[in-house]
Amino acid sequence: MTETPELPETLVYVSITGLRVRHPRHDMLFWEHAVASMLQAQSAQGNLRAEARTVDDVHHTLSVWESREAMLAYLRSGPHLEALRLFRKIATGKVLGLHTDTVPAWADVPKLWREQGRDV
Repeated sequence: MTETPELPETLVYVSITGLRVRHPRHDMLFWEHAVASMLQAQSAQGNLRAEARTVDDVHHTLSVWESREAMLAYLRSGPHLEALRLFRKIATGKVLGLHTDTVPAWADVPKLWREQGRDV
């Protein structure tokens, strides 16, 4: 089955993340914060879509926002802010944010992340 991404009528802000847990002992803590952050994203004002998948041991998220400002409001509050405070101790990764009129298909997310993401 071929995945067909949504095609927005206007520009949206797409955020792609890919994180690796530093050590298996951090798995439980990582997932606790990842689940809370995903639930926060899915109900955040301005969020159009938020999903997660693990590809080649990299925990990816793909979220679509009405604006970069809406994404930043989410990023700087609640469970996600708590996760950010722990991030460097338990994980490594890259992020990518872009304004676009086409939401990337999941099949393209790992490549975009590898080639265009910035280290965090």
